[in-house]
Amino acid sequence: MLKNIHSSTLPQRKDTRVHFGTDSSSLKAKKDIRNNAALNKSHSKILNNKKLNVAVKSSNLAGPLAHSTGAWDKLTVEEMDDWQETGPATPLLDTIQYPVHLKSLKNEQLKQLCKELRADIVHNVSKTGGHLSSSLGVVELTVALHYVFNTPDDKIIFDVGHQAYGHKILTGRRNQMKTIRQTGGLSGFTKREESEYDAFGTGHSSTSISAGLGMAVGRDARGRKNSVISVIGDGAITGGMAYEAMNHAGFLDENMIVILNDNQQVSLPTQYNGKNQDPVGGLSSALARLQAYRPLRELREMAKGLTKKLPPSVQRATAKLDEYARGLISGSGSSFFEELGLYYIGPVDGHNIDDLVAVLNDVRLANTKGPVLIHVLTEKGRGYIPAETAADKMHGVVRFDPKSGKQVQAKVKAMSYTNYFADSLIAEADRDARVIAVHAAMAGGTGLARFEKRFPDRVYDVGIAEQHAVTFASGLACEGLVPFVAIYSTFLQRGYDQIVHDVCLQKLPVRFAMDRAGMVGADGATHIGAFDVTYMASLPHMVTMASSNEADLINMVATATAYDQGPICFRYPRGNGIGVDLAAHGISKDLKGTPIEIGKGVVRRQGKDICLLAYGSSVNESLVAADILEKHGISATVVDARFCKPLDTKLIRQCAKEHSAMITIEEGSIGGFAAHVLNFLCADGLMDSGKLKFRQMTLPDYFIEHGDYRDQLALAGLAPKDIAQKASALVGKPVIAGAL
Repeated sequence: MLKNIHSSTLPQRKDTRVHFGTDSSSLKAKKDIRNNAALNKSHSKILNNKKLNVAVKSSNLAGPLAHSTGAWDKLTVEEMDDWQETGPATPLLDTIQYPVHLKSLKNEQLKQLCKELRADIVHNVSKTGGHLSSSLGVVELTVALHYVFNTPDDKIIFDVGHQAYGHKILTGRRNQMKTIRQTGGLSGFTKREESEYDAFGTGHSSTSISAGLGMAVGRDARGRKNSVISVIGDGAITGGMAYEAMNHAGFLDENMIVILNDNQQVSLPTQYNGKNQDPVGGLSSALARLQAYRPLRELREMAKGLTKKLPPSVQRATAKLDEYARGLISGSGSSFFEELGLYYIGPVDGHNIDDLVAVLNDVRLANTKGPVLIHVLTEKGRGYIPAETAADKMHGVVRFDPKSGKQVQAKVKAMSYTNYFADSLIAEADRDARVIAVHAAMAGGTGLARFEKRFPDRVYDVGIAEQHAVTFASGLACEGLVPFVAIYSTFLQRGYDQIVHDVCLQKLPVRFAMDRAGMVGADGATHIGAFDVTYMASLPHMVTMASSNEADLINMVATATAYDQGPICFRYPRGNGIGVDLAAHGISKDLKGTPIEIGKGVVRRQGKDICLLAYGSSVNESLVAADILEKHGISATVVDARFCKPLDTKLIRQCAKEHSAMITIEEGSIGGFAAHVLNFLCADGLMDSGKLKFRQMTLPDYFIEHGDYRDQLALAGLAPKDIAQKASALVGKPVIAGAL
């Protein structure tokens, strides 16, 4: 029976109606659909006259799913030898401008399209850098989704959005891929402002099911019939918000589809696949199709409706029978999702385009009610051998050589701030067995992979669960340990209530290492670390620090280790150190730092006309600005505050009395360092005489988009010339911008 269902009795794809919106890309798609006959001829010609590009080295296919699809989904060095500067030959992909053009393809042509799309992604990212392996892993899934559903009327939400490069290529943005993550170019994530095909912006994780459920409820309220599909990764589904949303979706019983993209890079709580067994084979393929089989789902839905009219005891018995029957055809772990109220289908081979199309089509056409979860198994980096074999799967890359996968590393005079943090924490842990590191599924990004190699039993990856990470660390602190929570500034926002209630209110000594503080270049608005100074320094008991160079960062790690009176945090930017002499700052060869006196700033440059009071990385921009001012006859003092809370009030009072003008500079939002300084100046009466002119320079009150960091700095008005221009105007010696 299973064989028959697998091969012949599934309903064929019947409904290929296409619905259009009214915006420009939809109108263009309307015009393009008139040429479908010509496209059909073109596609047939390609299929008949051009052999599929089959990889010649197929004996060692990487990954657990390789056996099920063959070599058509692999890119080989021999094929890349034929690539020109313009990229690989993509005759079929060249005919696809919008998803509507996929409708004219035959099922057997989709494999060739996937091969070309995969090659196009590798070629583009090799030129620009970006997120590579996540998008490679969902090529077949992306093609199947756009083939079966009618976007943009049907809503697809990618969680996280960095797996959507293939989606961007298929939705009218292929010619812009060379600009991805660059100033004025495409975002590296889905973005509503960029395209009507991007249903929801997802730069952070675990949000797609909540957003999708809201869209489904809104759809029904407006009497619409479109599908809503949330594609969530196995990393993103470790976030508690995803489970809250699934629980709510099951309760509301709304029609929506959740696709769990399980690339086995994160251990799921339900342990779907044992390490010693192949996750997908012929039987699971048949079972997945059986679960999606439309008549079966409709019959089950009808039976459930009938049993509601029977006595409670009979309802309970039939529910048990239904659960048993479902257990016979469902994968392990399915009951977990069923208990939340989602109909489980899977696991499905995410690289078998035929199975994906069949399952998605049946789910779309089924006349049933309620949320469905389709468990799809994929391989991160699929089809590109360097990514498949790399330890990090080439998750995030700079420019690289397509043949070898070797990334182009710029020559730098210092390590990254991330690595300075990690190595200095290792030095502290060498000397103090109580030091523990905690991160939220970001071992590589936070540098704690280095720490883990040295102390595998003293680092905890909690998954994408920042709230839990914070409170977990609170518990560690309660037991006398020295926990360091290393989370990007932008992601720590997700654990704010726990910082307030579980850390600060109880005055627990939890240390927060906030990486990627300030603007973050190519990652853009979704990852900007703009708000940590404002939200951390406003909390009672919290000590807040910011490093202006790698020596200060190392010493702040030592300071945080030694500080046991309450919570403490320190911020540091993306990028590399500036190359200071570490030994001159009291740092040993193994990067063991020296604690800084709490609340103590330092004068980096002495002047007399104006004080540039800077916090964090803005100290370096201020020093350059002081050089510019000196050329125009203006003498500037540059102070590195180092602490926002507590402030070095003695030093600030002295500067206020010795200078007629003061400017605070910070790479943070309104309400941060400047607010604390101004509050002190007013409370101390230093503004009363009217002799001190005060200005503040912060990030503007809008989100800074992705691009080159120097471009972002200029856009924010925090570049050295901007500081120099404001300072010269404030002291009454304005310098024309063009002269700077």
